[in-house]
Parts: sequence; C-alpha cells; structure tokens
Amino acid sequence: MKISMSRRMLALAAVSISSGLLAAAPVHAEDKLLNEVVSFNGAILFMDTRVPGLVIGAVRNGETAVFGFGETAPGSGKEPDGQTMMRIGSITKAFTGQVFAGLVSQGKVGFTDRLQDRLGWPVKVPEKGGQPIRLIDLATHTSGLPREVDRAASPTDDPFRSLTQEAYVKGLQSDPLLFTPGRGALYSNFAFDLLAAALAHAANKPYDVLLKEIVLDPAGLKDTVLALRDGDAARVMQGHNFDGKPMPNVRATPVMAGASSLYSTPNDILRWLAWHLDKSSAQGTELRLLDHAAYVPRDGLNPVSGLDDAGHMDAMGLGWIVLAPKGSRPLILQKAGGLQGIFSYTAFAPTRGVGVFVAINQFNVGAFTAMANLANGLIEQLAPR
Repeated sequence: MKISMSRRMLALAAVSISSGLLAAAPVHAEDKLLNEVVSFNGAILFMDTRVPGLVIGAVRNGETAVFGFGETAPGSGKEPDGQTMMRIGSITKAFTGQVFAGLVSQGKVGFTDRLQDRLGWPVKVPEKGGQPIRLIDLATHTSGLPREVDRAASPTDDPFRSLTQEAYVKGLQSDPLLFTPGRGALYSNFAFDLLAAALAHAANKPYDVLLKEIVLDPAGLKDTVLALRDGDAARVMQGHNFDGKPMPNVRATPVMAGASSLYSTPNDILRWLAWHLDKSSAQGTELRLLDHAAYVPRDGLNPVSGLDDAGHMDAMGLGWIVLAPKGSRPLILQKAGGLQGIFSYTAFAPTRGVGVFVAINQFNVGAFTAMANLANGLIEQLAPR
C-alpha cells in the first residue's frame, strides 16, 4: 500500500499518542521487529481504509504477533484479537486443497482421477473436447465449470438456502462447461464444493472428519469449524455490506463445505501457517511437498479469469494461488476470502518462514486491495529474497 510521507507521519503520530489504539492489542512475539512491522502497518491500513474493524497477524520463524483495530461490532467497544472468530470465506479452498493432498499422500485418490469416478452422485459428469473433469482440475480452477452453480433464488435473510446437492446435480446436467477442462482457468466455487464431496466419497468418511484428521488436528487448530458451536457466537466479528449495513451471519449448507464454509480465528490461521512453514518437522513432510507445489502454470491457459484479485497469478496450486518471486519479494502462496461482509487474506513464503493473515469486517474493494498488497509487502519486508 502506497501512501504519502505526510500521511505516514500523521499515522505514526496518531498511533504514538493514542493510548487506546494499540494498548489493548495482544502481542505474542518476542521478535520485536515482527511486532513493530505488524502493528505499524496494521495501524496505517486501519486508518487508511476506515473499516469498522481490522485484525492483522503474522508468523515468522514460529513466533506470532496479532493486533486488532476498531470494533468487532458497532458499539461493542471490543477490539478484534487473536481469539475473534470470523468467516474466512474462500480461504476454505486452501484447506480443501490440503485435504486433497493428504488423501493423495495416503494413496486413496490420485490427482488425475476423474470426478465421475469419485463423486458418487447419481449424475453424468459433463465432458468437453473429449476431456473429463479430473480432481486436479477442480483444485486448480481449471475444470471449465462456472464460478457459481445456477440455482433458484434464496430469501435475503437466508442467501444459501438453495445451495444444495440437488442444485449441483442439476447444474452438472445443464452442460455447464465453459471451456475444455485443463485448457483455461476460471475461479469456481462450484468446483471446490464438488471436490470436497468427491474426497469424502472416495475416503468413505464425512468431509468434516477428513478435514479434522488431515488438517485441523495435526496443526492444533481448535477454533476452525464448518459451523459455529455453542458459545462461539459471542466471539464472531460482525460483517458489513458495501453500503455499510450489517449482514446476517447465515449458516452455510452442507454442500458448501469445500469452497467457503469455514470459520476461524487469527490465532488458528497463524498456527496453520506455522505448520506449513515448519520444515524441521518430520510429521506431514510429504503432505507439505504436495500442497506447496505449483501444478498449472499460467502460460498457455486460455482464458484466465478471477485469479488476480490479490496479486498476479503465475501458477495454480491446490487451492493456493502462486505468486512467483519478483524483485525482493519471495515466492508466495496466497488465498483470499469474502463472505457475509468479511474480507480476509492469508499468504506465506514457504521457503522463508513467514506468513501473514489480515481481515476486515466490511465489503470494500479498495480496502481489500490495500490489505492484500500490504500483506504481500509485509512478507517482502520480513523475508526478502
């Protein structure tokens, strides 16, 4: 995020003289540079975007720092912190990609398995140009499926009601493919929901069980869930629409598990990133290798759409968008999310031991772009090439 020196100095002065802005922000790192860089840049971003609430955290060499600004809900007087729960939207897809990598490492599925052979639904999965949809196509947004399934309208207070397995079956029957699988890249929630369903069927386990076994438990994640538990609601950050009005915290339907359903906390996301960055651990080594790889380079794909919102996509991983090294910026794997008034973004440099998470509680495109640029810039500052 670029701002003038005068504004930067103004922000620094404001942070310095405001006893309430940072005093209550939890600081977990002994790494003083990490604390300084994260807190200062978070304060700049908060004042520049003017969103109701913002939380930012980073991990470097196993140490974490989290800072919150504003309020979790209007009038609450509570700053967001590491324990604040929020919808992470499409960051869910990176979790689904990791489940996929885990099942591949266990020999239970293959990257090039046909969706038709793994889905287990009473439907003929469409093909185009003589090419079937493979699991790797779903995980890399190269399936040819549209962004969303065509479905009946839902009530405004329950916008996900018509997102059902029946709607997805009808969608597959409607000749939905926009290009030959594997030939282009188009961001698709439809694809990742199908991927989760296929993985669950292939493993003969409910998807939430797979997620817990492969991703959540190994990383020690306790607050990353597909549905809120008793007592969680009091910690949830209130989302706001583009017009600033609060949005309802609507329960997702079961079929949405692969693309967008997860709730999490900054602390859990940083634990997850720390797991990804832990090269010294013998646990999960093969899974990390599979999950951090770039599978589809951008070169030669036609079309490419919906994958550049948080940086120019150079290749696709398993849900991760790969940003190639550029200047002093290292290789980055990143994923953004947006659901029910929450924009979130996480990124990490797998070869440099640094990861960042940031979230705001208002749909604001300019603020999202600023926070993604800032997060990528933080990685560049903390882990230059």
